[in-house]
Amino acid sequence: MIYSVPVACVLLLLAQSADSYLVKNGLYQRSHTSIQPINQGLTMRSMRTTGWKLSAVTERAHGKTFTPPVGSHIHLKQPPVWTFGKGQKAGNFGDLKPLLGGKGANLADMSAIGLSVPPGFTITTEVCAAFHKSNGALPASVWPEVLSGVKSIETEMGRKFGDHERPLLVSVRSGAAISMPGMMDTILNLGINDDTVIGLSKDFGEKFALDSYRRFLQMFGNVVMDIPGHDFEHVLSEVKSQTGAKDDAALTPDALRTVVARFKEVYTKHGKEFLTDPYAQLHAAVLAVFNSWKSDRAIKYREAEGITGLLGTAVNVQAMVFGNMGETSGTGVCFSRNPNTGENLLYGEYLINAQGEDVVAGIRTPLPIRKLHETLPVAYDELIRNVATLERHYHDMQDIEFTIQEGKLFMLQTRGGKRVGPAAVKIATSMVDEGLATTDQAIMMVKPEHLNQLLHPQFTNVKDKAYTQHILAKGLPASPGAAVGKIVFSPEDAEKAKAAGERCILVRDETSPEDVGGMWAAEGVLTARGGMTSHAAVVARGWGKPCVCGCDDLKINYEAGTVTFYPKNNDKAAVTLKEGDYLSLNGDTGEIIQGALPLHPPSIDGSEDTVRLMKWVDDRRTIRVMANADTPEDAAEARRNGAQGIGLTRTEHMFFSEDRIRVVRRMILSKDASHRARALAELLPYQRSDFEGILEAMDGLPVTVRLLDPPLHEFLPNPKDVDASFAADVGMTVEECRFAIERLEEVNPMLGMRGCRLGVVMPELIVMQARALVEAAWNNKYVRGLDPHPEIMIPLVGSATEFAHQAKLIRQGADAVFADKPVGKRVDYKLGTMIEVPRAALIAKELAEAGAEFFSYGTNDLTQMTYGFSRDDIGSFLPTYLKQGLLESDPFETIDVHGVGELIAKSATAGREVAKAKNSFFKAGVCGEHGGDPKSVRFFVKSGLDYVSCSPFRVPVARLAAAQSAIEEEKEAAKRNKTK
Repeated sequence: MIYSVPVACVLLLLAQSADSYLVKNGLYQRSHTSIQPINQGLTMRSMRTTGWKLSAVTERAHGKTFTPPVGSHIHLKQPPVWTFGKGQKAGNFGDLKPLLGGKGANLADMSAIGLSVPPGFTITTEVCAAFHKSNGALPASVWPEVLSGVKSIETEMGRKFGDHERPLLVSVRSGAAISMPGMMDTILNLGINDDTVIGLSKDFGEKFALDSYRRFLQMFGNVVMDIPGHDFEHVLSEVKSQTGAKDDAALTPDALRTVVARFKEVYTKHGKEFLTDPYAQLHAAVLAVFNSWKSDRAIKYREAEGITGLLGTAVNVQAMVFGNMGETSGTGVCFSRNPNTGENLLYGEYLINAQGEDVVAGIRTPLPIRKLHETLPVAYDELIRNVATLERHYHDMQDIEFTIQEGKLFMLQTRGGKRVGPAAVKIATSMVDEGLATTDQAIMMVKPEHLNQLLHPQFTNVKDKAYTQHILAKGLPASPGAAVGKIVFSPEDAEKAKAAGERCILVRDETSPEDVGGMWAAEGVLTARGGMTSHAAVVARGWGKPCVCGCDDLKINYEAGTVTFYPKNNDKAAVTLKEGDYLSLNGDTGEIIQGALPLHPPSIDGSEDTVRLMKWVDDRRTIRVMANADTPEDAAEARRNGAQGIGLTRTEHMFFSEDRIRVVRRMILSKDASHRARALAELLPYQRSDFEGILEAMDGLPVTVRLLDPPLHEFLPNPKDVDASFAADVGMTVEECRFAIERLEEVNPMLGMRGCRLGVVMPELIVMQARALVEAAWNNKYVRGLDPHPEIMIPLVGSATEFAHQAKLIRQGADAVFADKPVGKRVDYKLGTMIEVPRAALIAKELAEAGAEFFSYGTNDLTQMTYGFSRDDIGSFLPTYLKQGLLESDPFETIDVHGVGELIAKSATAGREVAKAKNSFFKAGVCGEHGGDPKSVRFFVKSGLDYVSCSPFRVPVARLAAAQSAIEEEKEAAKRNKTK
């Protein structure tokens, strides 16, 4: 029986607990319960909230019952709401990603190219930034635009939001400019309540309507009301067990009715009232998505990915299409190509009679996408056509979400698909061959982290008995690569292990966005549930971490801290491992192996595709990439990785072997010049031999050698450890030795007697090093027929007089070598300085005028001295600085553009101007670890530096970053010219 009410009025009832909650949380403002004519806009509101078949009043909300809290007066530069759907005009939506987010921009894009996209609207990232700036208040201009957006969806769908006869349901999803899969909140089926569920039942059947209702109650309760998800899962499992339903889809309408009633009891148990007004639901959901931008999981993901500088997330409100309408409906996630191998075959999974969250959550085991051709062939064929259209449009592999409602295909999302390193290279080269991408586009679609993954280790021998006889089980190979570590069962323990320097494998039943900190810390991830597109798979693949999912042969006992593997064929006994035991994962095969297996590093030249890509990279970049290498072995590795020379050889690293350190200590502790001279004469052959090896490894390429730089006490033992043997070796008594070492200790050694100051105090040391390098170059050139290009770098210079003093000593050492050689047989060498003191950058012109032929920026020390941060102690306060937004990133990882970067750019320009006036050689480059950071490399390219130098294993990454920077600079220049 349906109760009737007078047409002229409506009685608005709110339970006291509900009223208190809503007002407290700003979801409603208190209003008078007066009687008003309906034609003045008062909407009818249900008097009964416990059932859906009997209701006192049919609710027909049109946005007037719900009154949002007073908004902030922040002025927005752009319209807060942008609509998309049928009839969408074409536009350059890619440029709008910072404002609309990747999802919003791509939904508009897909609509414009004619794909079947449910209509909706996007609330911009600018609104998100304003929301957080005003402590959780939407700008006053936003809500009226949201209401207009809802009207546009209603018009296209022919349904009404909150209507009891033809109700419209919507999804509310996040979408930042850079994809953050699963890190922020989503709410589906929004707009359903005890009244609208009746209309859904009439249109689509009772089971579908109730299934959608229970889904919304659970998702809304968890995401918006902060009710633990396991409380709902417990109820669902209990009802399935009581009714004998094998899965969610097998629940009958009566069982679903029970679930809905008990889900409402979960709200009550937690002191929460379910919001029945669809507009109140929408407002609360929008706020929840904006709040999720600052959730712990989203922050950790951005930190792990190095994502900075974004306004926030957009919110996408979109008409629901339903994959849970029976056997002709379904939902899926697919990649246009295999993200693990790069093979040009559709890759993904789907579920029949399900909604999107079912696939990624791993609750039900999905089917491989190829089987969709058998179950729904028409929809499958259309999907294949759409995939081809999207690849042609975006010139990249796509990650696609779709829903099929009663046989009709709808596209819900597309974005550039996350992929592993080898697949990224394969996809890039294949798309060029297929005419779908230019070489520039191919270069841009490969990320620096992809090349890092190519340099990750693999198992030494997968056919060896040590491997095959210890395979415990096999799951889905969700993300390739090899991982070895100790078992941990919680993300917190994974983070603790990483902090302690231990490798670990995170083992979970399934992962959720809350686990991302532990996933980032772990070497690999193993889950009992979930498919190839589950949360664990997508996140691990994006980070290049090996992952094995869906291994149903394992059972975890979290309380006992154990995991047991049960072999399928029963020919082996079950194996139980405990926390701290070693486990190995093969993400290529899905195999899980007991123990710690040996690994070996792969090569950057491991495939023909990689060689082709890196040739395109080298043809495109405008900056040289060199390496920091201190031994012939390091230099050879750097050259194999494509280094065009050595930008930094640290001579101090040549002194620490046992046979040399004794001589160095005698040199440092010498009582007089004659003793020091004897020690230096003993050191010279060692230095010369090392230089010969490095110059040979880099034959034909420049090798920049930095003269001795660190404080002398670093070569000496603790005074307390000095014994008679050590004292006798340096020609002193124990007491004399201890006194001499204590005398060399400094309060602030990083700013003490090091670098060029050592050369001023011990000029014979500099002469020896210069002689050793020049002799090595002479021998390589005239004795061995090689082509050496030595460069000598003076460290820690702060004045032109220091540079001139050291340069004079170096030339004296070199001239002494040539004086002993046949006339005319000389070796050319360059003489420059390392700029790591801010004053040196400020007087760059004077240094160039004093004869510096190159500036090499030691960005680690230059950052340290410019900021006044100790790079050894910054960890005590850096996390707080980053969390509070006082720093955008760690300045020792990514160059500080506005401070340190400005010193680099201006000083390099000053050096070039002097060289131009003198018509002489000059170059400028970076030799700190910033030289291998992609973001920093982009700045160095933009600043016109000649080279970057980094560790040998980061050389391929720097090469790629340099090429991408050149492409980006060219695009920006074209835009500037077009504007002019």
